[in-house]
This record gives sequence, C-alpha cells and structure tokens, in this order.
Amino acid sequence: MFDVVVRGGTVVDGTGAPARTADVAVDGGVVVEVGVVSERGRREIDADGALVTPGFVDMHTHYDGQATWDSRLQPSAAHGVTTVVMGNCGVGFAPVRERDRDRLVELMEGVEELPGSVLNEGLPWTWETFEEYLDVLDARRYDVDVAAQVCHAPLRVYVMGQRGADREAATAEDIAEMARLAAAGIEAGALGFSTSRTLNHRSSRGDIAPTKYAEREELVEIARAIGATGRGVLQVVTDFDDHDAEIETMLEMMRASGRPLSLSLGQTTPGAGYRRTLRAIERARDEGLLMTAGVPVRAIGVLIDLEGSVNPWRTTATFRTGADLRDPEVKRRILAEMHELGAVTPTEIKARFVRRFDAIFEMGEHPDYEPATEDSVGARAAREGRAPEDLLYDILLEGPAYQPVQNYFGGNLDAAGEMLSHPYAVPSLSDGGAHVGTVCDVSFPTTLLSHWVRDRTRGPRFELEWAVSRHTRATAAAVGLTDRGLLVPGAKGDLNVIDFERLAATKPTVVADLPAGGRRVMQGAQGYLHTLNSGVEVYADGEPTGELPGRLVRGGRIRSVAAAT
Repeated sequence: MFDVVVRGGTVVDGTGAPARTADVAVDGGVVVEVGVVSERGRREIDADGALVTPGFVDMHTHYDGQATWDSRLQPSAAHGVTTVVMGNCGVGFAPVRERDRDRLVELMEGVEELPGSVLNEGLPWTWETFEEYLDVLDARRYDVDVAAQVCHAPLRVYVMGQRGADREAATAEDIAEMARLAAAGIEAGALGFSTSRTLNHRSSRGDIAPTKYAEREELVEIARAIGATGRGVLQVVTDFDDHDAEIETMLEMMRASGRPLSLSLGQTTPGAGYRRTLRAIERARDEGLLMTAGVPVRAIGVLIDLEGSVNPWRTTATFRTGADLRDPEVKRRILAEMHELGAVTPTEIKARFVRRFDAIFEMGEHPDYEPATEDSVGARAAREGRAPEDLLYDILLEGPAYQPVQNYFGGNLDAAGEMLSHPYAVPSLSDGGAHVGTVCDVSFPTTLLSHWVRDRTRGPRFELEWAVSRHTRATAAAVGLTDRGLLVPGAKGDLNVIDFERLAATKPTVVADLPAGGRRVMQGAQGYLHTLNSGVEVYADGEPTGELPGRLVRGGRIRSVAAAT
C-alpha cells in the first residue's frame, strides 16, 4: 500500500509533455507511479476535474532571518511553493562575528526592507560560521523545503572587517580566505554563492552594500574555488553600469568555475534594454556557459496602504493623531495638509510613490496585475470630476492600491512576457520574506497560471504545460535541484492539486505577526486544494494541516531523477 495516491487528476508533470488524466502515487516521500495506479493508498485524494502539478520551486527569496524563528514560510507556502531558495542578492546573516551583527541587520533592513526591530528580536544568533548557520536551519522543521546560499556581503565583512564594509579592494590574502570559506559553505550544503553589484542595495544608514565595487579578481577567484567543489551555482544582481564589463565579469566567473550562473533581469527603464542582456546570455550559451536570466512574472509593484510602509497620509499631523479617517472633516483636513506639505521631505521619500496618480490602481478582492491605463486613479478621478487624491483617499479606506514600478512602462506586461518566454530565462525575483511593508510578489506562481495561461486578454497567453514546467523543473534545475520539479518516478513527492478555474491570488493585507510586533504584507490564494511536501499534506484548501515535513536541503546530498528527460 502506498502512502498517498492522487486519483484521476489532469497531470501536468513539469516535463512540458501534454497534460493527461492519470493517478500519482507517492511512497516514502518519493513519486513511485504515474498512470493507472492499481494499488491503494493509505491516503486517497480525489483529483477529478483538478490539475495535478509538481510543487513550485521559488529560486529567489529572502527568508534568511524568518527561517531561524518561523516554521511556516508564508506567504510563499500559500501559493503552491514547496521549495524556497534564500541567500540571494549577496545579503544574509552568516558568517558573522558578534561585533558585526548590527551591521548585517542594517544591511538587510535597507536592502530587503526587513525592520531592524524584527530582526533584532527574532534572530537567535546561535552561529558564527556559515556551517553553523546551516546546522541551525537543519534542526528546524518547515512547511516547505529550505535551501541557502553563501552570501558575499557577510563573507566580505567577516574576512575584511571594516575594510570590507567600506568597499576597499581586497588583498590577495583576503580573496584567498573568502574563496576558502565560500567553498567550505558549498561543501557544507549551500546551493550556491550570491553577490550584489547595485547602488539600489544600501543599508538602513544609507551605506552602499560592501560588494558593489568588488573587483573582478575577487569574484572570479571565489567562483574558481566553488568550481573546485564540483557543485554550486552563482547568482548576481547588477546595475550594469558598464554593461559589457559586467557581462565579462560574469563570463569569467563561469569560465573559471564551470558552474551555472543566474542574473536578475527586468525592465528597469522604459524601452527594451533588457534585450541586450538576453543577447549576451545567448552568446554565453553558444560558448557552452550555463547562464540564465531570473525574471519577474509581472510588474514589480508597490502597495500603497494605510497600514503599510507607503502611506501618503502619514506625513500629515491629523493622521498622526489617530483621528477617525471616515469622518468627512478629518478627510478634508488630511488632504488640505497634504497640499500644504508640497514637496516630499527626505524622511518621507516613499510618499513619492503616490504622486503619479496615472500609475496607481485600486486592488480588488482578486487583484488585476495588468490593469488598463483608463482604470488608474488619475483617469478615474478625471472622469468623475474629482481630485485624484480625494479618490485615492476613499480607495485606501477599503484596502490597498497598487503601483507598478518595473516591467510596466508601456502600461502592459508585454516586456515581462517577452522575458518570460525566452528559452534561457526562468521565473524569479519573488523576494519572498523581504520588502514586508511595500511589496508582495510571492504570488508569482499563481499569477503565472491564472493570468498568463487562463485570463490574459491584452496579449498572448502561454500554454499550461510550458508555464508549469518553467516554475517547477526549470527553476529547480537553475539552482541545481535535480531531485524535484517533476511528477515522474523517482522525483521528490512535492505536488499541488489545483482547481484551475478558481485559482487566484487574493487581495494583500497587512498583519502584525512578526517578532517585536512587526507588520508585514500577506497575500493568500484560492484554488489550491491540496499541497504536499514529500507526500505529506501541508495545506488543504489553503489552510495549514499542522504538518511540517519541510527540511533544509543540502546541495551535496541531492540525488538526480533518472527519469527527468
């Protein structure tokens, strides 16, 4: 008797093969049969009329802190994700000396918008080395599997101290020690090594990330040491200040190491500049270098919310008194005070997001992530003969508004679709666990299926089988996870049973459930009937079952799926 048999679902197995009606049997945490399964299961799940897919693999998250205190890596787990990879963008919490703990907290607070009060309260700091950090994770249990990467910023500060934080050039001895420690982290089970080369990444004090100006030699020698282990992947985010030079640095990292590399890519400015990078990736592939773009599924957008970090009324004296916002006189005073304030002050820089009313949209119960320009707050206000801030005020009383920031310069998702469809790109950049007050993009897997496959009307849609394969098999392969992302015999028993017609992301809400009473944006979903990790049901109809089969995934212990063809 098998542990679980999922009966009669429409199986989309992650290989890209056509969907078919089949049973899926899982035993001992592994898929053992797909087809007509005659043997019974201790647990039988009726999937008639539903999709059955592999669990989604999210290769770009920042649960590095949350994973040390929380067993439920929400909100990712609510969207069919069964594996998260953290330690991206070169920021993390290991290795670390006691004197540098605050520095790493300030860096994560600034780069990934994780409040320092939350991190100071939540992080147990029961480690110094990266290996010890992995051991802390290994002792915990989760609703998803967790994988970590060696992060360049803490590594640089650990080896170089203040010189590293000040972005000084590393000496030959510094480089050798960073390379040794990075390789040791890979040997201990890190999936890879990540670094940041963008000015957008600054500490909460405004200091540029320690890794921004690291010289090519430093990165190449770290990559070379990782390559000597025979495993591990590389992950880079960069501004492309000098596009050709940055690409050449990444090529040299791959040539020296023989390891795959993924780089974060989006439409950060109007136009098709991202195509230059895609062409560079094609040239790298022609050379035999496994270079991949990690691209977003939709626009990277900011939530405007009275409970969140971007709140236009927070600058006003009346709002700060805690007055009843539904009182018409309170509304009048707040809007008047907003006009009196005029230019945005440096301390309220996030309020700039609410100055572009033609790019702000109301979020309904099921958000539309490709809204039409005529539905913007500015356009609606003009039709109604109202001031846009007056309309926005009423909208925010009922819930958040949404402003696309990247990948939406043409007022549509065409650029995102072009990047997603590139053969050397995979869905990425959900930033799960980060930007907890302004952004919630962990619903990317849900958006990929519901919007890009089923609902899109403003441009081409994707085939279901292709879309599933990109967020399962392709993302798993991009980070070296060869044991999951497929529903074939021998694969890890992670899967979703989905009511495809009902599948949708729900409206984001702000909850205060982080350490020290910290607030974060949460977003749920509907349509996930069953989510299983290693054959154990962790969510049923979106609700946790209480089971925590998720474990730390150590890179050196990953087996390959022989049938993954």
